[in-house]
Amino acid sequence: MMQFPELLCLGEPMLEFNQQADERYLAGHGGDTSNVAVAAARQGASVGYLTRIGRDTFGESFMELWENEGIDTSGVETCADGHTGIYFVTHGPDGHRFSYHRAGSAASLMTPDFLPHGMIRDAKILHISGISMAISNSAADTVFAAIALAREAGVKVSVDPNLRLKLWPLDRARTMTHAAMAEADIALPGLDDATILTGKSDPDAIADFYLGLGAKTVALTLGEAGCLVATNAQRERIPSRPVDAVDATGAGDTFDGCFLANFLRNGDPYRAAHYANTGAALSTRGFGAVGPMPKRDQVETAMTGGGAKGDSD
Repeated sequence: MMQFPELLCLGEPMLEFNQQADERYLAGHGGDTSNVAVAAARQGASVGYLTRIGRDTFGESFMELWENEGIDTSGVETCADGHTGIYFVTHGPDGHRFSYHRAGSAASLMTPDFLPHGMIRDAKILHISGISMAISNSAADTVFAAIALAREAGVKVSVDPNLRLKLWPLDRARTMTHAAMAEADIALPGLDDATILTGKSDPDAIADFYLGLGAKTVALTLGEAGCLVATNAQRERIPSRPVDAVDATGAGDTFDGCFLANFLRNGDPYRAAHYANTGAALSTRGFGAVGPMPKRDQVETAMTGGGAKGDSD
C-alpha cells in the first residue's frame, strides 16, 4: 500500500535570482510553500508538494530540487498553459526587496479539480499561505477546497498569512486570510503582516485575535525578538538565536518548515518553536532562500551550544 507524506504544502514555486555583493544575481529556488517543504524535508519530515509548474527549464529545475530533497512530487502537475514563476531579490539599506514575474504562472491556473484527494486525506498536516490564495481566484478556490478536504479527514491545517499587497487589495487579503485562519490548527503569522491584517501591534493582542477566529495554536514570529507561541491554555515568549546574518530571505519559511517538522515529531508547539527559531536563524547566514537552510543535525548542534554564529556549511 502506498504511503503518502505526512506534511503537504500547497502553493507556487518561483525561481529566485538573488543579488550578490558584486551586483551579479545568484540563481536559486523560492516560493514560500516550496521553501517550507524543503526546510521541513531537511529536518527529516515526510513531505509532499502540491502545485502546477510550467513545461520549461525552471519547472524542471524544481522537479530536480524536490526529488533531491526527498519531497514527494506525485502531486505536482506539469502543464503547457502557464510558465514557472520567477522573482528577483535586491538588497539595500532598508533590507531586501522583491520583484516578481508571475502573471499567468502555471500555479496561478490551479483549480480544485487538480487536487489529489487521497494524498490530502492521508496527510497529517496541510500547509498553505496567503500567497497560495492571492495568486488568482482559482488558486484561492483550490486552497479552500484543500482545507475542506483536510478538515473532513481530521488533517491539521497550517496557515502562514505571508501578506503580499502587490498581489491583492488589503480588504480581500483580510477577508480571505481570516477565513483560512478560522480553519487553522496552526497559525504561523509574522508580526509585520499580522499588524496590517489585524490592525493590532501588540503580540499578545494579535495572538488573542487569531485564537478568537478559531486557530488552535498561534506561533507569531517577532524577528529579532524571537516568537510568541499561544494556545487557549498557555503562552510563551521564546527568544531568538544570535547569528552573523547576511540575508533574511526565506527565514520565515524556514521557521515554518522547522516548526512543522518538529511538531510532527513531538506534538509540542513550544518545543517546535524553540527548534524553529534556531533553524530560521541559521538560514540567514547565507544568500538565497533554499541554499542556506540547515539540516536537522545542524539545528540540533546549534541548540546544544555549537555552531550558532559561524559561517554556514
